[in-house]
Amino acid sequence: MTGFILRAVIAAGGLWLASRWVDGFSITSTGTLLIAAALLGIVNAVVRPIAVVLTLPITIVTLGLFLLVVNAGMVGLVAAVLPDFSIAGFWTAVLGALIVSAVSWVGSCFFGSSLRVETLRRER
Repeated sequence: MTGFILRAVIAAGGLWLASRWVDGFSITSTGTLLIAAALLGIVNAVVRPIAVVLTLPITIVTLGLFLLVVNAGMVGLVAAVLPDFSIAGFWTAVLGALIVSAVSWVGSCFFGSSLRVETLRRER
């Protein structure tokens, strides 16, 4: 459960940065930002694997670049569900998804891929 909460906080940071840096990518309240981050985590866990499998041939042909479209679709799906989260268009969604992915990648570099906070003990 801690891993999911930490992922949601990292995703919220990415969504916040995207809303600040990308014109047409707007989240109006902090509550919507937190709900969007949690919903993005759920969508990425449930819907994204199905979308990746269904689009596997085009992903192979494009050498993986179509995954940017899949990621933009997941962010767009979350924006379609939440009323205070809006995205102006396709390229706005792609750029926002890139920022969220980059922030998530940096977060996984700091916390590891499992996102567990681990303590190291020195034995005497």
